[in-house]
Amino acid sequence: MTAAKLPDFPWDSLAGFKARAQEHPGGIVDLSVGTPVDPVPSGIRDALASVSDIPGYPATHGTPALRAAAIEALGRRHGVEGIEADAVLPTIGSKEAVAWLPRLLGFGPGDLVVIPELAYPTYEVGALLAGAEVARADGLTQLGPRRPAMLWLNSPSNPTGRVLGVDHLRKVVEWARERDVVVVSDECYLSLGWEAEPVSVLHPSVHGGRLDGLLAVHSLSKSANLASYRAGFVTGDPKLVKNLLEIRKHAGMIVPRPVQEAMVAALTDDEALAAQRERYLRRRIVLRKALQDNGFEISHSEAGLYLWSTRGEDSLTTVGWLADRGILVAPGTFYGPTGGKHVRVALTATDERIDAAAERLAS
Repeated sequence: MTAAKLPDFPWDSLAGFKARAQEHPGGIVDLSVGTPVDPVPSGIRDALASVSDIPGYPATHGTPALRAAAIEALGRRHGVEGIEADAVLPTIGSKEAVAWLPRLLGFGPGDLVVIPELAYPTYEVGALLAGAEVARADGLTQLGPRRPAMLWLNSPSNPTGRVLGVDHLRKVVEWARERDVVVVSDECYLSLGWEAEPVSVLHPSVHGGRLDGLLAVHSLSKSANLASYRAGFVTGDPKLVKNLLEIRKHAGMIVPRPVQEAMVAALTDDEALAAQRERYLRRRIVLRKALQDNGFEISHSEAGLYLWSTRGEDSLTTVGWLADRGILVAPGTFYGPTGGKHVRVALTATDERIDAAAERLAS
């Protein structure tokens, strides 16, 4: 099977704008990529080091302690119930899980994968790697009579920060079950609600006591600053997770044992999560005000790590305007054709850099 040609990597196209921003006397403020900048909590680093002398292969399924910590954290932090002990599978970050899920779930040529109209680019890449077709749709009526094999949800959304309500999520789940469609929810920003409280697709109010056909993808990159650790997991329907586990065993897709231990520490440390939320909230307040005070409109952005912003012009024009002020952002077209007048502004910079961006916007 030959996958379709992949699109160019979007961020490579920002090289010229990045060079312009770097020429600013105060240096660049890079708000284009959502990469963490804050320290990894000491308890997580201690946990990582504590098992650094284990020479054997780690379990693809993860340690029982890791799976238990994930289930407990989902329950404690998000009200998720009914996850079976074996229905948690650690992944090497969430991006690889997103990219390979359609293929690992057995989808390919002739199958249709539905992604949001504005979406993390890897959803499309994953479908193309599997040789499947891609359709962008936010509403079920847009799909017409054709039955998809798989449907992606993302709440809070990257890039828009939009939060889908319980009624919306429940309607999608019911629609998908009637048609035997797998629903996968990217919930990497679930802990970062600001103006709305995000709800997991695995919450009882959404799934009605049944997890069949449902998967949720989680990441510790943003909530615990573990992007470099590549720490994520997928959970939900035990049958689907079992199938994924068997394939990942054969493929050697294993989270390193020290990272598994670090994940346990991150999933049990609610104080560290609260502290990180406060950092992002402070940056959000500063940057949101600066953007709105200087000609930008903020769309959605109720949650997550981005401000979906517009000046009512072509997104690349806005990217250039900001680059001339030493600020680098991502154009909305990275995420879909309907993003042509927006830019995604990340909160993932130090307090000093966020303050510098605010000052430049006002100058």
